Amino acid sequence: MRAAFKPLETEAEPESPDQSALRLMLSYVEAECLRLGATEAARHVALAVSNLPEPVATAAASHPPAPVRPRNARLH
Repeated sequence: MRAAFKPLETEAEPESPDQSALRLMLSYVEAECLRLGATEAARHVALAVSNLPEPVATAAASHPPAPVRPRNARLH
């Protein structure tokens, strides 16, 4: 009898400061591309962000999430 297929399990690690900084930088680049009217470039940046590993929530982050900013809202 074959053993049941068991998916590869990886331990979830909290997001490093480098990953957090990269996410922040890419969100800024996406917003600036949209502001300049370069929608195709903004779409590519959004795709890059979606390919990053998802951050893991930790018990230390007990505060509520920040409100969602509309995608075309001005930064300053």
